[in-house]
Amino acid sequence: MPIPPLDLLQPLSTAIADPLPDRIGKYRVTRRIGQGSTSDVFLCHDEFHARDVALKRVRPQALAGAQQARYNARFFAAEAALVGRLQHPHVVQIHDAVSTPAEQYLVMEHVPGGTLQRHCRADRLLPLEQIVEIGFKCAMALGYVFRQGLIHRDVKPANILVVEGRGGIDNVKLTDFGSALDFGADVTQVHRVGSLAYMSPEQLCGAELLAQSDMYSLGAVLYHLVTGHAPVEADSPAALLHEILERPPAPPSAYRSQVSPALDALILRALAKRPEDRPASWDEFADALAHLIRRREVPRVEHESVLDSERFSLLRSLEFFQGFDDIALWEVVHQACWQRLPVGHRLMRRGEKAQDFHIVAAGRLEVFREGRRVASVGAGRSVGEMSYLAPNPALRTRSADVVAAEPSTTIAFTAESLGRLSMGCQRHFDRAFIAVLVRRLHETEGADPGAAGTGS
Repeated sequence: MPIPPLDLLQPLSTAIADPLPDRIGKYRVTRRIGQGSTSDVFLCHDEFHARDVALKRVRPQALAGAQQARYNARFFAAEAALVGRLQHPHVVQIHDAVSTPAEQYLVMEHVPGGTLQRHCRADRLLPLEQIVEIGFKCAMALGYVFRQGLIHRDVKPANILVVEGRGGIDNVKLTDFGSALDFGADVTQVHRVGSLAYMSPEQLCGAELLAQSDMYSLGAVLYHLVTGHAPVEADSPAALLHEILERPPAPPSAYRSQVSPALDALILRALAKRPEDRPASWDEFADALAHLIRRREVPRVEHESVLDSERFSLLRSLEFFQGFDDIALWEVVHQACWQRLPVGHRLMRRGEKAQDFHIVAAGRLEVFREGRRVASVGAGRSVGEMSYLAPNPALRTRSADVVAAEPSTTIAFTAESLGRLSMGCQRHFDRAFIAVLVRRLHETEGADPGAAGTGS
């Protein structure tokens, strides 16, 4: 069974490597950071864009020999076709691809944190809440990839890069699309590729692949992260094939007692032998993972912390963000300032300069003018945006006091943080503000007079 030759960010082998080049194309080489079976990965600097990149170059010997070169070229072409196409916070971006008779290389986003492979050992397991959070982000990323007409086909811990921060894993990014099945491609693609321990039964048999095939692989990754064991283990390839096709894995709780019945059931459902027994869609899979966190079906390490999956799910439910797509919502999760307000906290004061605006995520705020309550603002509504957005700086002055009537959470943006958002996300905000203005006009005409004047 062929295995894709371009494995990104594998540990450096003890073999003697070729001398480090000074430059590859227009990219200045800093150091070698990984090796695959037919390629090397270098940390390079893109001087034009002033950023570090990961450059994956096919070794010259892999380009020699007509048959092997054609085989390798298919995997290279699969990733090269995705340059600039995948734009998701949990998918590694492919910036550039160069193919000449002398060399082939891909230029990608550099993620300086290694892979999830290191956390598949029994002595280095992650907390369960973090594993479920990783699963949620990967499910959202793979759902996005599927909507782009792709099935990854090689989801495994070594192809999930980690971004480290806050004393642990802060984020994850899916990488290595050399094996991806592209439904929109007009070229012949290699079939029956992947990593055996994470391959679905239908992928192994060469049957038609659906989104559920990658779901199986993600379920296998979660199983490995939870237990320290792959869901199928055997002493020989033949025995491994039998395990994949015939034998259901033991429940994760057999290896880790803290695993709840709900987490057990979800992982085993993803690993069902038949695709129709797995989640019906990526949204369903992601929602089930988020539900585990909301219902406290996994132990929480820090009870006061709010996970990204919780914030994302909350944003999806709020009126202000109803027109935002998933990518824009992830930007809001990472760029907004999330604030918890006790009862009586004065969020805005009449006469002060407007520095920010807020969307109420939970709780209730009250708006006062000259000591009289003029509005009550609940979850999904915004405050402060009218004076914040005023075209004339002289008009950017608060016209009311805003006070927390109950424990509340707000999502705040300043001009600086709003400017860090992509143009696509900013356009979502523009449309949301237009909707706010239209609603305010209706309110001032008497449709909802008690809620008028919340712009502050």
